Amino acid sequence: MDYSKNATERPEPFKAEVIGAIPNWLQGTLLRNGPGIFSVGETSYDHWFDGMSLLTSFSFSDGEMTHRSRFLRSDTYNTNMGENRIVVSEMGTMAYPDPSKNFIFKAITFLNHTVPDFTDNGSSNIIKYGDDYFATSETNYIRKIDPVTLETQDKVDYTKYLPVNLASSHPHYDKEGNAYNIGTSIAEKGKTKYILFKVPAVSANDKGKPVPVLKKVEAIATVSCRSLFTPSYCHSIGFTDNYIIFVEQPFKLDILKMTTAYMRGVNWASCLKFCPNENTLIHLIDKRTGKEVEMKYYTGSMVIYHHVNAFEDEGHVVFDVIAYKDDKLYDMFYLKNLKKDAGSDGSVYSQPSFKRFALPIKLDKGVGVGENVVKLKYTTASAVKEKEGKFTCHSEVLCEALNLPSVSKGISMMIVLFPYNLGFELPRINYDFNGKKYRFVYGNIVEEFAQSKQLAKFDTETKTMIFWEEENCWPSEPVFVPRPNGESEDDGVVLSSVINSNPGQSGFLVILDGRTFKEVARAYVNTELYKDMHGIFIPKGN
Repeated sequence: MDYSKNATERPEPFKAEVIGAIPNWLQGTLLRNGPGIFSVGETSYDHWFDGMSLLTSFSFSDGEMTHRSRFLRSDTYNTNMGENRIVVSEMGTMAYPDPSKNFIFKAITFLNHTVPDFTDNGSSNIIKYGDDYFATSETNYIRKIDPVTLETQDKVDYTKYLPVNLASSHPHYDKEGNAYNIGTSIAEKGKTKYILFKVPAVSANDKGKPVPVLKKVEAIATVSCRSLFTPSYCHSIGFTDNYIIFVEQPFKLDILKMTTAYMRGVNWASCLKFCPNENTLIHLIDKRTGKEVEMKYYTGSMVIYHHVNAFEDEGHVVFDVIAYKDDKLYDMFYLKNLKKDAGSDGSVYSQPSFKRFALPIKLDKGVGVGENVVKLKYTTASAVKEKEGKFTCHSEVLCEALNLPSVSKGISMMIVLFPYNLGFELPRINYDFNGKKYRFVYGNIVEEFAQSKQLAKFDTETKTMIFWEEENCWPSEPVFVPRPNGESEDDGVVLSSVINSNPGQSGFLVILDGRTFKEVARAYVNTELYKDMHGIFIPKGN
């Protein structure tokens, strides 16, 4: 697969060829986002994450599906295309002006990189604030989009409403439609801190009015950074009915090095550093008060990109994550490494682990030093008291890396007793169970390179897994859509766009039964599909 190949957009809706039967209750649109343009003129991006955003939609109505795609017309896109070269820097690619430009232009470019004005190339995810949808990465800019036509609309700058320079691309949503997210405020008034914020649902009075979506944003909590100039990288947070979990990991962004990166001829990603000898601090914030709980929770060094789910149970907060022992995952996606299937020799491969942590929030009196205070019977996760108010947490490993069977088509079930190894990533759940005790997780099986060949359904109770795979096909992150008035947690379908390299065949959208993981239908789109990152399903009428 050529990861550096520029995509081709198809902005007009195309009716797909459906094999099987799409459930009539499946009504709505799956939006996907990911890098789509990797070279402009004579210049190319160095890192796959840096590619300019391609938005893709799969719309379902009355047993039919239509597909369309469109490049995000960000300022970054317009500037690069206007210059016919990459002139806006991304995290993994430092852009330099055309050598023919005059001194003043070069000086302005230098200043813009010393105090970075980040890109608005939102190629990581689609998020919902209020009634609007936005393409986002992790900078201070998000771009409003039309979820039907995929046309690019307003540019929104977080810093006009909150003092955050970076923001996560994985917010959470409650039943009322409020969104919760986290941003990093760098050296603001001499302090670097993390700001947890809430974007309220649109009120009845504001319905239909052109009110800026972040006008009523609320900073619900602030957490001080352990180091002024090296904040922790945060890609996602955990969320329950009453708490937010923020993991301050020893994977950090060196701000001082960032300010000199352009001058030193290196990219901003080189300013990320992993400190394996440092511990990880787990912050548990009460949503109702905005205060951290009194206990301090620590665990060993790790790198987390994706939280799976979290819930409260018998005086504990339990949270599940996909964790890594090192920071090699980012390096895997440099295009030079993707071209040689990074990890095939073990040099640039990072292995994920599905881990469960349990944080006690209510303690019995007289707990002694060295005692494990986790009382839940269904997990081996522990929290050992080190001193008053301080606990060292040890996770239960639900699964890690496994040599998987080859499955030509359809499903395969493997029952293996704990512990076993499995490279499981891009976790998605039935979001109706977000923040609640749950059982099932859907994700991709990652092997020793960046592209996934299998989808999987994991049962956190029985530790069993079901797989879907087809030869010469590479599925995207699976998205679970619950059946209206469903009878169980896994009553619904799983949607995944599939890159198809079989000769004479186009890409397709596969629909799997959420319970059995058997294929229900597939919809061929008569065009090529491309590797993407994340997405969202929008029910009809939402």
